[in-house]
Amino acid sequence: MAKARTPRQGWIDEGLRVLATGGPEAVRVEVLAKNLGVTKGGFYGFFADRQALLAAMLDDWERRSVEEVVARVEREGGTPTSRAVRARDLTFSEELLPVDLAVREWARRDETVAVRLRRVDAGRIDVLRALIGAVINDPVEVEARAALAMLTTVGAHFATIDHGDLDQADVQARLVRIVLGEAL
Repeated sequence: MAKARTPRQGWIDEGLRVLATGGPEAVRVEVLAKNLGVTKGGFYGFFADRQALLAAMLDDWERRSVEEVVARVEREGGTPTSRAVRARDLTFSEELLPVDLAVREWARRDETVAVRLRRVDAGRIDVLRALIGAVINDPVEVEARAALAMLTTVGAHFATIDHGDLDQADVQARLVRIVLGEAL
């Protein structure tokens, strides 16, 4: 019995999974087809070539990392602080974090990807500006806190900090209060 055709999203999802574990060089049509248990012929029904797949993967990552996060945070509501924390948790979820880190590495070597990453990070910091700006009127303070929140969140995935005997959750809660402020 023949296997049903793999949907377009299946190729994108597998491409993102391979990107997260092996980088852009590992995203090969043959590899994806083997992982999906299909022939590579079905790939060309959706994508002109590997570059088209890579662009679609970046489109998907961008949509999920910004648009879907914003929509979900808005739908769930809450205080500016709880919404900012929820946006952070969704943006750097177990599912999206490995892709985000792979895109950041890829962007170091590919200016087209770097442009995408800057656009995604701009969308993320715009969310922070809006949440912080809802309760703080000083534009410099808003910008400083938004930048600090972004740098702290992204940097946490590159630095290893041992908090000793301190409770990780307590340290994270204090960090949120320091960065976002008590007023939020």
